[in-house]
Amino acid sequence: MMAENVCINVAYQRTTFTVPISQPTPRIYTPGEVISPHAGFIVSHGTYIDGDYLKASVAGVKEQVDKLVYVRPLKNRYNGEIGDVVVGRVTEVQQKRWKVDTNSRLDSNLLISSMNLPGGELRRRSVEDEKMMRKFLQEGDLISAEVQNVFDDGSLSLHTRSLKYGKLSQGILLTVFPSLIRRRKNHFHDLHCGASIILGNNGFIWISPTINTEVEGGAGGFTQNLDKEVSMEEREVMARLRNCILALAASKMSLYDTSIVYAFEESQKYKVSELLDAENMLDVALMTYHRLESQEET
Repeated sequence: MMAENVCINVAYQRTTFTVPISQPTPRIYTPGEVISPHAGFIVSHGTYIDGDYLKASVAGVKEQVDKLVYVRPLKNRYNGEIGDVVVGRVTEVQQKRWKVDTNSRLDSNLLISSMNLPGGELRRRSVEDEKMMRKFLQEGDLISAEVQNVFDDGSLSLHTRSLKYGKLSQGILLTVFPSLIRRRKNHFHDLHCGASIILGNNGFIWISPTINTEVEGGAGGFTQNLDKEVSMEEREVMARLRNCILALAASKMSLYDTSIVYAFEESQKYKVSELLDAENMLDVALMTYHRLESQEET
């Protein structure tokens, strides 16, 4: 079977599960709950003063820097930081820039001067390059990029100057809460199971077949190969990874390469379709948690 563009948008499942074991999770405050007496503390995001007490205005985890106390919400839009790896969808082509949906409050900007041309070429952009912008990226295209700058209004400026960034071809797109993505030095992973994942800090996760860059050649990340056949074995691996990630996300577990690999291994006793069952999802999440806990103890 010839491959087709199997990009699938999967909304985060509304079903949630609570892992019924004692976890060393941070203290979660609910709106209106007393955090501490107000004496000497500086009020910041997610907090307010009620009488002599500092209370939470959102559900989340308390963070403290010296006398500054704020509550980091569990569910919120993505707030970018410089250096973050993101996955986004092009929403509009403008003069000298693309608008990109990165799951934040405002669309992000990708300037034509902040990208490598196909082949990884670096040179000053010309009028001809601006006329060819739709040949590089057009509305609906998925890309991976890095946050270059954060503006005062919260919008982001992106860049794709590294050959590891660029247009995404065939794969599955998942959406989870950004707070579940663990910040690591590397967010691009080629897993031993035969698939690659990009864990975007913005909550967008991209699953795709592993690409042999030596065979494919460097095209600057802006050449889609939709004619390459994706085997049924690769599709099954990608679907299993997708269901495992959703199982971990449903139990509010942190998502990073190790937790995903453990969940994939623990899911082998189930068929891919069986991983959609709520009990099986919880079982995979529990077994993954136990393995991660035993690893930390050793």
